[in-house]
Amino acid sequence: MAEKLRVVLAATPSFREMVFAPASVARLEALGEIVVLDDPRDAAALTAALPGTDVLITSWGATPLTADVLDRADRLRLVAHSASSVKHFVTDEAFRRGLRITQAGQAMAHPVAEVSLAFTLSLLHRIQRFDHQMHAGAWRDDVPPQHGLPSSRIGVVGASRTGVEYIRMVVALGAEVVVYDPYLTDDRAAQLGVQRVDLDELLRTSRVVALHAPTLPETRHLIGARELALMPDGSSLVNTARSWLIDPAALLAELRSGRIDAALDVFDEEPLPPDSPYRGLPNVLLTPHQAAATVECYLEMGDITASEIERYAAGEPLQYELTEAALARMG
Repeated sequence: MAEKLRVVLAATPSFREMVFAPASVARLEALGEIVVLDDPRDAAALTAALPGTDVLITSWGATPLTADVLDRADRLRLVAHSASSVKHFVTDEAFRRGLRITQAGQAMAHPVAEVSLAFTLSLLHRIQRFDHQMHAGAWRDDVPPQHGLPSSRIGVVGASRTGVEYIRMVVALGAEVVVYDPYLTDDRAAQLGVQRVDLDELLRTSRVVALHAPTLPETRHLIGARELALMPDGSSLVNTARSWLIDPAALLAELRSGRIDAALDVFDEEPLPPDSPYRGLPNVLLTPHQAAATVECYLEMGDITASEIERYAAGEPLQYELTEAALARMG
C-alpha cells in the first residue's frame, strides 16, 4: 500500500472494547490514521470527520448515510460495518456515489445456528416441558412423545448465512432436511444435502420448523394461522431470526392449545413484558434475543472488519461485500 488510509471508527467505547481486540486495533493502526467517534448516532460529528476520510467503520446505531452527510465525504470509498444488518443506515445515495459496502454479519451465523440447534434438540426431547414441570414440583406428567434428531425431518425456512450453518449442523447429526427458499437453486441444495420443497409441504411434513428467513416486505407474517395449522400435532417451531416472520396472535393461539411447541429468541416487543402470556406456557422455551451474543462472535466481528479493510488497502477482492441487488434480498 503506497498511501496510508484515514479511517473513521464510529462506535461507543463499550462496543469498541467488546468487538475490537488489541490485535484487531493494531491491524487497523498499521493501515494509517484512526479517528475515533464515541457516538455513532452523532450525525454532526460524523459529517465533520468525513473530509479526507478513506474508510468509515460503522457499528450499532450508525448514522444514516444521507446526501447531506456524504457531501462532505470527498475521499470516502469503503464503509465497513462491524456488525450485521446495514439496512438502517446504508441509503441509495451511498450506492449512487459508488461507495463499497462490507459487513461482519458472518460472525453471527455460527453462534445463532448453534442456538437454533440447541432449541431443536430441546424441543425434540421436550426438555422445556420437563424443566417447567420439575420447577413446578412435578416429576413425569404427560408430554408429547420424544424424538431423536436422526429420525426427524427438519424444515428450514431460509437458506441464509445462518440457515446454511444450521443446515450443516443438523445434516451432520443425521437429520433429513427440507428447505423452502425461493433463491435456493437445485445445485446449491444438492451441495448442502437438502431437498427443496414449497412452504406448505415443509410445514406439513417437518417435525421441527426452523426459521432463518430475512426481514423483507414479502416475509411479513410468512407464518400465519393457515401455515401454523398445517404443522402436525406435536411438531415444533424455532425462531432465532426475527419476530417479523410470524403472526404473533396466531402463534399464541396455537401454543395455548398445546398442539405444538416453540423456542423463541425474538419478539415483537423487546424486552419481553413481564406479563407476556409466553412466560406462562410450559411448551415454550424463551431466550432474550441473545443467540449471537458470544464473546467469540463479537471479537470475530472486529477481526472480519480489520480483514476487509486490509483487503481493500491491498487492492484485493472483499470477502463480504454487499451489492445493492444482494442487499435487497437481505434482512
